[in-house]
Amino acid sequence: MPVITCIEDLRLLAQKRVPRMFYDYVDCGSWTESTYRANADDFQKILLRQRVAVNIDQRSTRSTLIGQSVAMPVALAPTGLTGMQCADGEIKAANAARKFGIPFTLSTMSICSIEDVAAGTGGHPFWFQLYVMRDRGFIERLIDRAKAAGCSALVLTLDLQIVGQRHKDLKNGLSAPPKLTLHNLLNMATKPRWGLGMLGTKRRGFGNVIGHVKGVEDMGSLSAWSAQQFDPTLNWADVEWIKRRWGGKLILKGIQDVEDARLAVASGADALIVSNHGGRQLDGAQSSIGALPAIVDAVGQQIEVHMDGGITRGQDVLKARALGARGTYIGRAFLYGLGAMGEAGVTRALEILHKELDLSMAFCGRTTIDSVDRSILLPTAA
Repeated sequence: MPVITCIEDLRLLAQKRVPRMFYDYVDCGSWTESTYRANADDFQKILLRQRVAVNIDQRSTRSTLIGQSVAMPVALAPTGLTGMQCADGEIKAANAARKFGIPFTLSTMSICSIEDVAAGTGGHPFWFQLYVMRDRGFIERLIDRAKAAGCSALVLTLDLQIVGQRHKDLKNGLSAPPKLTLHNLLNMATKPRWGLGMLGTKRRGFGNVIGHVKGVEDMGSLSAWSAQQFDPTLNWADVEWIKRRWGGKLILKGIQDVEDARLAVASGADALIVSNHGGRQLDGAQSSIGALPAIVDAVGQQIEVHMDGGITRGQDVLKARALGARGTYIGRAFLYGLGAMGEAGVTRALEILHKELDLSMAFCGRTTIDSVDRSILLPTAA
């Protein structure tokens, strides 16, 4: 086993161990992937202000997200097909997050169902991410299932009314479970660890949907249903309806514009996530970290502002926090760990991020994450 020192090490190991269509699903953006790249590249343009001769003996990265105590201001982002990176992947990722002391967010398009994850984590609360479908009855039932499972927050994604084109997914013929073509069989034959895991689980389809929608009993019927279900009519009135139906903590994901941030505040949401869907929707959009400061300045006193996109280092978390993000989310970073080493890989990803966050905070002369602000950045970065 190689020595794992950074998220890039986990990415390279995942690339070796996960079938190509599922690895590429994670490691891609839409069209030219310019926004996907900008999410990470723009973090590197932000420079930290190093301080010395400060007492940094006692440090803490603990904070809160929507009132929930967390070991560091990081949550696992909702990611589709997580259970195709590794068998029972959502359960394994949720358990890693639970043990580390941060939130896990289950995607509507997960492989393991809400009920699977609730049972697999011993009933420990997790967050649930909702996509809005044309079938509002299904959405009502999905919200009720999340309530019954004890989910402590609902994350409503607003930027997937239509699906951006990701060239790699089309070329790979992405499906879950994978179609048993000669090309796919040959590729999977080189991933024995992944294959053995999949043979040992019954969870290979979209557990939140199959069997819960009339006429959707298998992957074939799911494909036909999902192709016409994402709802382009989604609007702020729907957000208010969902908030009433849910009745608990509501986080709105996909905000990139100041005016939309103000509308998010007016909707009564508890938090918003500055996000461009990991560069997987509108290619050519601004990076999340680039959009963050203006949104914080506009609404940061009225609502918790979180962000995701491009975070692969603890320093990225620190920079986002310095620019006003109360919390951050990681998607690819934990998925690389999951594909590489299962639950242990997710834990390793979190350990890497936490150590770098803690050390970088110390080098900037701060001992608590709540004391981090824009003054730890060089003036040109702020």
